[in-house]
Amino acid sequence: MKALKATLRYLLGTFLVFAGANHFRIPEFYVSIMPAYLPWHLALVYASGAAEIALGVLLFFERVKRPAAWGAVALMVAVFPANLQMALHPELYPQFSAAALWIRLPLQGVLIAWACWLTR
Repeated sequence: MKALKATLRYLLGTFLVFAGANHFRIPEFYVSIMPAYLPWHLALVYASGAAEIALGVLLFFERVKRPAAWGAVALMVAVFPANLQMALHPELYPQFSAAALWIRLPLQGVLIAWACWLTR
């Protein structure tokens, strides 16, 4: 079980690093999914991308794996409104099917549960 948990921790860390890098690669997409009520869209995109990268890297280190996993939980909860924004306004994102946008929401829950499991 310990080896499986370590493997899944590295997998989540890798996912977070790549997801965070996308914030810098295609920031305009992430800006487009920001709810209007949030200020400083571009700054928040860069900050969340940097946080994803940092937390992903920290998941690779045994000494800080628990706080990194808690940080990943917090970050995923914080970015949930952007995913909800997409699902509620599929007409703004014609490159995705409405079904795919709604499926993303429970998948976010799976990622949050995965990170929570790594905190134990």
